[in-house]
Amino acid sequence: MDRRTLPPVVALLLAVCSLRPTSLAETVHCDLQPVDAKVTYVTSQVSKGCVAQVPNATLEVHVLFLESSRDLSELELTVQKSNQNGTRPREVLLVLSANKNILLRLQAPGIPLNLAFNPTLIFQGPPGINTTQLPPFTTQNQFLDWAKTKGPIVSVAELNDPQSVLLRLDQAPRAPSSCNLEPLMDMGHTLDWSPLTPTSVRGCRLEGVPGHKEAHIVRVLPGTEARPRTVTVKVELRCASGGPDAVLILQGPPYVSWLIDANHNMQIWTTGEYSFKIFPKENIRGFPLPDTPQGLLGEAWRLNASMVASFVELPLASVISLQSHSCGGGLQTSPPPIPTTPPKESCNQELLLSLIQPKCSEDIMTVVLKKDLISTLRCSITSLTFSDPSCQAEDRDDQFVLRSAYSSCGMKVTENVVRNEVVVNLLSSSSPQWKKVHCINMESLSFQLGLYLSPHFLQVSNTIELGQQGFVQVSMSPSIPELMLQLDSCHLDLGPDADTVELIQSQTAKGSCVSLLSPSPSGDVRFSFLLRGYMVSTPTTGTLSCTITLRSRSLSLDTHRTVSMRLNVVSPGLPACTDKGLVLPAVLGITFGAFLIGALLTAALWYIYSHTRPPGKREPVVAVAAPASSESSSTNHSIGSTQSTPCSTSSMA
Repeated sequence: MDRRTLPPVVALLLAVCSLRPTSLAETVHCDLQPVDAKVTYVTSQVSKGCVAQVPNATLEVHVLFLESSRDLSELELTVQKSNQNGTRPREVLLVLSANKNILLRLQAPGIPLNLAFNPTLIFQGPPGINTTQLPPFTTQNQFLDWAKTKGPIVSVAELNDPQSVLLRLDQAPRAPSSCNLEPLMDMGHTLDWSPLTPTSVRGCRLEGVPGHKEAHIVRVLPGTEARPRTVTVKVELRCASGGPDAVLILQGPPYVSWLIDANHNMQIWTTGEYSFKIFPKENIRGFPLPDTPQGLLGEAWRLNASMVASFVELPLASVISLQSHSCGGGLQTSPPPIPTTPPKESCNQELLLSLIQPKCSEDIMTVVLKKDLISTLRCSITSLTFSDPSCQAEDRDDQFVLRSAYSSCGMKVTENVVRNEVVVNLLSSSSPQWKKVHCINMESLSFQLGLYLSPHFLQVSNTIELGQQGFVQVSMSPSIPELMLQLDSCHLDLGPDADTVELIQSQTAKGSCVSLLSPSPSGDVRFSFLLRGYMVSTPTTGTLSCTITLRSRSLSLDTHRTVSMRLNVVSPGLPACTDKGLVLPAVLGITFGAFLIGALLTAALWYIYSHTRPPGKREPVVAVAAPASSESSSTNHSIGSTQSTPCSTSSMA
């Protein structure tokens, strides 16, 4: 062979040899199967959402659409505010729409929060949060339209099977001024959440590689917004003896860096840059890695891993947690399910007791448990009673109803609170379960509904004129600081010949002629309304009825009560809906008064003018001798000249 041709041949052979391992790695055989490893993550990516910046609003609205695949699930929701340098935080309205039954556990420390939700959501949270049950909306647009009537919408997110949600109230500096829904939205710093559905984790054994080295592969998919971010990766390998020989492979978009927190020494192989929790500022440059599953499996083979202990693909996340029990031994595949008899502990007793929430109304405590929810929790109830076992729940078609007056069934009545216990006996448990329940004692309380004709609320009236503005106040006596009033709904019944006038519905003013007012210093709730003439054609009587909620500030208690009063509606008219509410007699009185004042003022000015003219202006009249008829004509001409001015013309008219 010619020596001049040797170097190119050698170079070609070297190139082929260097490419051979990568080529084999890319085609390595690995049959991925479910394994016994657990991966959880927190992400800001949502299936649909938007974020807006509303800096000058006094109330900000956030909307969450909770799409659940389970008949009953739990959700932990935390609302968090930033440090505002001692300034009072803005009031927040959180609107929740749930397609299935969701038990909500809410935390919102130090935030003036109002919560609105549909009936499928079961609320459990700290006392003092104002709650509103939404009308039976069926579409997302209906929820959004309702929310827009309350204030500017700051964020909207649709979450699929959420387990926990963190909502931050900080203003997004680069967000637009309005919130327009977009698919596959990155909510950024505004919202983080973790899914309830388990993440699919798979593994396999790499053929032809000896030893016990294991690989853990995490592939993070690109997000909708390419901005620099750090993903925290927590790795926990539980081993009975010693540390495993392991490699951690992290692949993601080029704008992602990694912060690694591992409980064992591991070989690290990542894209981008990475650092360790113990040295967070020491960034280490990573390596270019394949962006396909087969390519990453080949990378594990090239690093002499004999098995892939875990392989997972995730959306762009902020925190990823990995737990594995393989520790260099055999591959821990998930065993196939074996049909067995359900254990006695299969009933979720804690969640079942959470569903026991009494409703208090008209001195009666009622507990309702729906049978479909009980079945979903795999519970079988043999009996449901109060502390007095003789007070049994009524078994109806689709629910159990436990009901008692405050004077029976072992009720303990104090000055403000009625207490009892609900006892649940389960087929799967030999001991009964107890749940303490409370209601507000209404016996010593009285409620007054008053109509006033001025915003000063000085004198009560039972008569209102059509077109007149009325001011309504609902008060409680005696006034108890522990209890606060909330106005749920109000309507005016004008009899069978007229439609019912809805004034307030779901704590919302109905129409432009109804306004919710600030409460009185003692906490009385107030609103105003304008009764327009077309609502009723003749003088009549009506009934004003309001439903209120009495809420405890220290206990999660709600008691509902309806108060009403009779009204006389007189003087029909057709005035416009104005804020001032001027009636027709008032308008006529103002007009006549203006006319009278103008006439008197014109007469006074003419009198002053005619008696204070300079003498020089009268000389032409005296010097010229004329007949009496001419003088009379001149005088008439002078008077006519004065009447032609706009002021006097208006007065003479």
